Amino acid sequence: MASITDLKFEHYHSRNVLGVHETKPRLSWKFQNASNDFQQEGYEIELFEQNINSCTVLLSAIKVVSPQSILVPWPHQPLKSRQKILIRVRAWDKNGQITQWSEPAHLETGLLNRTDWRCDRIVAPWSPGTAGPGPEQLYRKEFRVTSEATQARLYITAQGLYEAELNGRRVGDYFLAPGWTSYDGRLQYQTYDVTSMLSDNSCLGVRVAEGWFSGRIGFEGGHRNVWGLHTALIAQLEITYENGHVETIASDNSWRVTRGPIQLAEIYDGEKYDATREVPFWSTPMPTDTHVNSTWEPVLVLPPLLASVKLTAGFAEPVRRIETIKPIQIISTPPGKTIIDFGQNLVGYVRLVNIRGPRGHKIILHHAEVLENEELGTRPLRVCKARDEYILKGTEQSEQYEPRFTFHGFRYAQIDGWIGDLDILESSLEAVVCHTDMKDVGGFSCSHTLLNKLYQNIVWGMRGNFLSVPTDCPQRDERLGWSGDLALFAPTATLIYDCFSMLKNWLVDVEHDQTVLGGVPAMVTPNATLPDPVWCRRIPCAIWHDVTILAPWALYEESGDETILAQQYSSMLKWMEKLPRNKTGATHLWDTSIFQLGDWLDPVAPAEAPWKGVTDAKMIANAFLIHSLDLMARISGILSQDTDKLNFEIDLQAARNEFQDEYVTPNGRITSDSQAAYAIAICFDLLTPTQKARAGNRLVELVRKNEFKIGTGFAGTPFLCEALVLTGHIQVAYSMLLEKKCPSWLYPVTMGATTVWERWDSMLPDGTINPGEMTSFNHYTFGAIAKFLYERVAGLQRQEPGWKRFRVAPCIGADFSSASASHLTSNGLISCSWETILIKDGNNHFKVEVSVPYGTSCEVVLPESQGERCETVGAGNWIFRTTFKRDYEWPVQPLAPKS
Repeated sequence: MASITDLKFEHYHSRNVLGVHETKPRLSWKFQNASNDFQQEGYEIELFEQNINSCTVLLSAIKVVSPQSILVPWPHQPLKSRQKILIRVRAWDKNGQITQWSEPAHLETGLLNRTDWRCDRIVAPWSPGTAGPGPEQLYRKEFRVTSEATQARLYITAQGLYEAELNGRRVGDYFLAPGWTSYDGRLQYQTYDVTSMLSDNSCLGVRVAEGWFSGRIGFEGGHRNVWGLHTALIAQLEITYENGHVETIASDNSWRVTRGPIQLAEIYDGEKYDATREVPFWSTPMPTDTHVNSTWEPVLVLPPLLASVKLTAGFAEPVRRIETIKPIQIISTPPGKTIIDFGQNLVGYVRLVNIRGPRGHKIILHHAEVLENEELGTRPLRVCKARDEYILKGTEQSEQYEPRFTFHGFRYAQIDGWIGDLDILESSLEAVVCHTDMKDVGGFSCSHTLLNKLYQNIVWGMRGNFLSVPTDCPQRDERLGWSGDLALFAPTATLIYDCFSMLKNWLVDVEHDQTVLGGVPAMVTPNATLPDPVWCRRIPCAIWHDVTILAPWALYEESGDETILAQQYSSMLKWMEKLPRNKTGATHLWDTSIFQLGDWLDPVAPAEAPWKGVTDAKMIANAFLIHSLDLMARISGILSQDTDKLNFEIDLQAARNEFQDEYVTPNGRITSDSQAAYAIAICFDLLTPTQKARAGNRLVELVRKNEFKIGTGFAGTPFLCEALVLTGHIQVAYSMLLEKKCPSWLYPVTMGATTVWERWDSMLPDGTINPGEMTSFNHYTFGAIAKFLYERVAGLQRQEPGWKRFRVAPCIGADFSSASASHLTSNGLISCSWETILIKDGNNHFKVEVSVPYGTSCEVVLPESQGERCETVGAGNWIFRTTFKRDYEWPVQPLAPKS
């Protein structure tokens, strides 16, 4: 009999349903052990509320005749602040068979209204007027728990970064809380269950550091105090007793503050921890010793947050410490430096244990992604020290240290000042990997070892750059939420990790920053360029600003959830209204006077001028305009905005016609005779069928003349191989995919890369770093090729939003003998795995295994001696076998440059 599993609210995972901001959360569930003929006919929901004594009270029970099991409507009145509920579901089929009740799913709302906050915003008295970076602040408040507490919740945030302790124990497992948002519009808070941490005499302590809020952010020196002149703390601890009485310990003028041992805590420059300045009893009840108390000062109380700043729990998973990695090698350099190689370019920090030495001795850690000339390659970091320091307190016991308020992008760490044997050193440190705690939902492998490594590099690149916001890079003086990078990578990102909640959260800030700039989206969100008259451009820019449409669309296609389109629809319309068109001539295309970044980082562009690619930047801008208009026509239709839909369709057709007149010959040649031009035009369906065929042939000529090396930058790369497949040239696409000469996807792999690079040649063949100022070894954008690996190499293709229908149609080619892909969807895990075996007379045996969860259907395309055969199947595990012949030329030969 079928059973219900994985009952959840909205897109939250079970670890993240405490303190949520939802009043009518939709419900989803999956089925397991469902027979092939099982079809849900209806469902029954029971909703319970938990009271202060953890007793459950039935609030409602409903039965609904509906086959829906994904994002079903909330069955009751809207939830209120602090409400604790649990819910369970069962379903029945057309035969009247009823499932068992599901395991209950729990949810607790946070403080939904500003009036729920009864605390003050407090600050250290020395903070106002501070010009440069300063030490962390330690806040503390002692209190008594007067009787048995049944529940305790800490609602807390900071303008800056915070880490709380209660009675000497760290509260929660969040890293870099409260996260990075557009602080002038939204400040996230967190809710923690601290019931078990209370004692009769208790003390709540909170560390606060600058973080993104008031620390230095941005390149070319950046700016301090982008969102405020100093940090502040907001905290509210609510203790519920057995008799129902609620006591509130709120941040107010009774709190005390002092400077902590973290003397410097900056995102770029790192952290400096002076253990000789540790403050005894700072987060525990303090002995009545006036000398111990002498360093503590009363806090200042600030006015409340502006009403325009929303206090919210947000939607995203928090950043957490996800895993640890031990060193693979200790390197002694020619000048005698000690460098630790962790074997993986990662994002996080180094944790040190077994530290011994005299009081005041300093240990320094420098971080870098690569080595150059047997030393740390730090030039790409630019104005970023990426250095952590620890000053020993010199006790008899060994000491340990890990940063709290910074992170680094690195594979290598140089340690200076270590006292002791190197064998002890190797066992005394580990790298801590940190990123937004997204759920891993994708997998890919194939018979090509280097391609498997490329996929792993793409995964690691995404992990490192999805840290609170989707950043461009994690290591240098930047680490900003560049919109163009995400616009191009989002369709790939959703295949690898469940990033719906994180990107939904970020898109709220995209719209806020767009509103601040009068309707033009920011180039980066949160907009750290606000104080910069050069980079806070307020000038419309194709691709980068198209993120307002491209990112929500990618989330909708992955989830089938129309609410993400509704949430961002106003932002999309604002962008379309602000996008400047020509006043004369081609009046439906981009204003030609606007500078465009075009195919950013085209491999032939000068190192110092990455926008100077071979493809006409204005042509690329217009191609993306037409693509955005196409999506807007679809989106407005989905949202039943019929007038908008008609207007966008008219605009779309006019823009297509003008694009044809301006850039395309009747036979299909494009004025910008480049890989990017043809790839984008083919994938965006800008050509007639005749033109498309000619464009595909011309793209093949360009690729073969270039010896299958890549000739595209950010804009063209995601579409390059797909364009070749769409025009019938899969073997040429595979020739590009498997090329190892630079520029190519596999060149970095052959150079030892463990993440995707910003430039195709971030490291030159001789092992030196590209001379360009902008050179990162962890940039996810070129990793968009992973979508091609899923869809064409393995053959796993989404056919309908939310994966209600999917297709398994591997493109047999090159010398691939097997491939597999899996993806966790709202209905369950889908997967496919195929292999070929040469039998006789040039024939191959083909076997494919397909797993289809309940609620989905799959079309399986099988190669045969004469064409293809299609099979459509429903839920279950399926195996298909067939015989075919590899009737293609391999390897494909390049063309002479002058052919």
